[in-house]
Amino acid sequence: MEDYRLGVVETRFAELIWTHEPLTSGELVKLCAKELEWKKSTTYTVLKKLCDRGIFQNQDGMVTSVLSQKEFQSRQSRRFVEDTFSGSLPAFIAAFAEGGELSDQELLEIRRMIDSYEGGGKQ
Repeated sequence: MEDYRLGVVETRFAELIWTHEPLTSGELVKLCAKELEWKKSTTYTVLKKLCDRGIFQNQDGMVTSVLSQKEFQSRQSRRFVEDTFSGSLPAFIAAFAEGGELSDQELLEIRRMIDSYEGGGKQ
C-alpha cells in the first residue's frame, strides 16, 4: 500500500495547492513565499516529492492534484486503520469510542453512513 502520510509542513503545502488549484508553478512559489516563508528551491523540492508520490502533477508549469483532498484523506485513513488496527474498521471505531463518548449526532451520522453503504450506495 502506498505511503499517504504527510508531515505537518507537507500537509500545509498540499492544502495550499488543493485550495488554489489549478495554479502555475510561479504562482505556487509566490504563495509559498507568502504563506510558508519558503524559497523557490524549497517549493520545487517539496512539489517534486509530492508529484513523485502521485499526489500532485506539474505539467508544463501548471500544478494540479492527481488525488483530490477527499481522495487523499480517504487513502490516508485506510492506511492508518490498516497499520494500526490490522485493517479492522470495527476495532478502530471501538478504540475511538472508548476515548470519549460519541454524541447523538455522531452516532446518527455513523448510522446513516452504514445504511447508505448497506443499500449499495456511497456517501
